[in-house]
Amino acid sequence: MTDPSRAPLGELVQALRRKTISPVELAGVYRDRIRQRAALKAFITPPGEAADRDAERAQRELAANRGGVLAGVPIAVKDLFATARLRTTAGSRILRDWVPEADAAVVRRLRQEGALIFGKTNLHEFAYGVSNANPWWGIARNPADETRIPGGSSGGSAIAVVAGMAAAALGTDTGGSIRIPAALCGCVGLKPTYGAIPLDGCVPLGWSLDHAGPLARSVDDAGLLFDVLAGSTAWRRSRRRGREAVRRLRVGMVRADLLKPSQPAVTRAVAGAAAVLRRAGLTVRPVDIPELDWSVAIQLITLRSEACAVHAPWFPSRSRSYGREVRVRLQLGTLVSGADYVMAQRMRARLVDALRRAFRAFDILLLPTTPITAPPIGVRHVNWRSGAEPVDGALVRLTSPFNLAGVPALSVPWPHAGRLPIGIQLVAAWGEEARLLAAGRLLEER
Repeated sequence: MTDPSRAPLGELVQALRRKTISPVELAGVYRDRIRQRAALKAFITPPGEAADRDAERAQRELAANRGGVLAGVPIAVKDLFATARLRTTAGSRILRDWVPEADAAVVRRLRQEGALIFGKTNLHEFAYGVSNANPWWGIARNPADETRIPGGSSGGSAIAVVAGMAAAALGTDTGGSIRIPAALCGCVGLKPTYGAIPLDGCVPLGWSLDHAGPLARSVDDAGLLFDVLAGSTAWRRSRRRGREAVRRLRVGMVRADLLKPSQPAVTRAVAGAAAVLRRAGLTVRPVDIPELDWSVAIQLITLRSEACAVHAPWFPSRSRSYGREVRVRLQLGTLVSGADYVMAQRMRARLVDALRRAFRAFDILLLPTTPITAPPIGVRHVNWRSGAEPVDGALVRLTSPFNLAGVPALSVPWPHAGRLPIGIQLVAAWGEEARLLAAGRLLEER
């Protein structure tokens, strides 16, 4: 193995089993990368002595030919998940001193399979935003260009993966918070079906929108982690089927006003992805889903209302303990009426019905993850010929419909001539993560 910091998770698992690298050595490689690229602000709490002890324990387990699927593998965890005896801040000032007594459900599952919990990654304050410009723990920076945002709210997790600071990372996604940083930083991000991965012990943002999932260097890695986190064997079984798993898949290339405008490089990338899928033998045809155009308004009303309810214990009584951006969002949430919320949920049900109809005709939907590449830190608007669009709105425009519907969605990096990454988004029907990942592998293999 030439560079463990760049190796896929599956390769590292094999190397640890064969004892060509030890958990202690691997953890040391990642620690060096964390020190070398500290300016990226990937971590709120870097891996400490507990991670060292876990690495030594994993080394003993592997020496005795024991241990779980992830024995000795360092996994970074978004600082939204409770970790026993390890500070969990949710990227906030309010929870800066919280040390949970118990692990979140997903953290328990990682530990049960022998993974090392390798530090807590930076995020947008309380996960309520997509820039990862955290007022309390530092502005996270894109590893491809440190003057640009990594995306959020799981920005620190994406940085840790792309910059070689951990084998993979855990994130959450309420409106795109796994897929957006995956696209902007250049890694794989999976938002599974709503409820497929438990959220017990995770600080919520929007109860009906929150999802947990992995960020990884490859589709295989994301599939391996999905199986562990969901208690599933779906990806393992699909991998054994090989190309048979994608035979005769029908791909719908999404057409909707929601996709406009997009940067030309993004549009070309989606056309390139469609061509790859056609060459692999899949049928690719356009699909019109006009109900997707409603999702911006539905998401805004739903999230503002639910976030306001989540933060009722602290807001407005402790409003000065919030950064300005999140404080304003919560203030706006107080203006959403019960009637607004009910109407949004009625429209949401119609969006779900539209997707259900689309999945009767297609197995996979294809569209960009984001319509833009990573914007510079501090830039608030994207200037299109048609006018200015808020950066935050642009970044969630193509991801949030699939949080509203709860369907699984995958972002896969796409190579192109520019220096900034682009993400291709694939979407499948509820519970079809294995099919989704199999199609993602086709794009990855090209």
